[in-house]
Amino acid sequence: MRDNWRESWPPAAARPMINRFKPLLLPSMLRPAPRAGAPIRLLPGLIPLPNRLPDQGGLDPCLGRLGSLEVRLATSRKEIKRAQRLRYRVFYEELSALPNAASMLARRDMDDFDPICDHLLVLDHAADRTPFAPRKPKVVGTYRLLRQEAADRNFGFYTTGEFDLQPLLDRHRGLRFLELGRSCVLKPYRNKRTVELLWRGVWTYVLHHRIDAMFGCASLEGTDPAALALQLSFLHHYARAPEPWRMSALGDRYVAMDRLPKEAISMKLAMQSLPPLIKGYLRLGASFGDGAVIDRQFGTTDVAVVLPVSAISQRYINHFGPSANRHAA
Repeated sequence: MRDNWRESWPPAAARPMINRFKPLLLPSMLRPAPRAGAPIRLLPGLIPLPNRLPDQGGLDPCLGRLGSLEVRLATSRKEIKRAQRLRYRVFYEELSALPNAASMLARRDMDDFDPICDHLLVLDHAADRTPFAPRKPKVVGTYRLLRQEAADRNFGFYTTGEFDLQPLLDRHRGLRFLELGRSCVLKPYRNKRTVELLWRGVWTYVLHHRIDAMFGCASLEGTDPAALALQLSFLHHYARAPEPWRMSALGDRYVAMDRLPKEAISMKLAMQSLPPLIKGYLRLGASFGDGAVIDRQFGTTDVAVVLPVSAISQRYINHFGPSANRHAA
């Protein structure tokens, strides 16, 4: 799950709309062991994309349109690869992430979760093209969606590499969870229209698949917790998830978030200093886990986000509902 479409959404132009579900850089032997019966996970990008993408149970791949922009689900391997190329351009060429060898060679951000996820795309049907290029819309935004049933059939959720997710799932058996990740928008399109359309696609997908809760990771720039004391402490004191919805950073990666006492926090300054995506999640009704995780490869400090559908502010349900409901029937 990684900026002011209006007062309610984060100012998209302020910085990249990006969710740091980063590529896996460690060999399989250093990752959490898969559950019994789960397939062996290979090095990042070595599990091929499927020839046939998951069935959506009658959901129209086109989830919304706004002028020349369309949000849709990827329906082919080629479309997923286009999303991966966009991610590479944003994560590695624009930002400071370091690609693994497979991604560098392919010029695509890819990992072994891509084949088991659904991929949202924002396409621009009016983007400038070279005179002899094939006439096809340009991919300008993407979001990766991993439903719980797909995670259970394979090797779990990406979030488990940083946070202890299982207690949360155990406390809410019977609910349907969705992991959001790998979100990015091409720089010229980081505006209200594009980001709103992307979230409209997410909401349509959530309604169609009857998702009960979403979760993921969000990132603060930098790896020095002392320098991020205001932001981390604000999230700990004012936006900490209630116990039933809380997940904690893994023990060997746990970084305390309560670095300042509550009375020392200026809420105004804290909100101003938070990344736009985290502000957006707060306005939606999301809350945050216990402990942060430092990711030195990406130069970030990650926090866990959880958003039960029941907690989403009514103003957003009213905003996205009419369009989304047409696709969810």
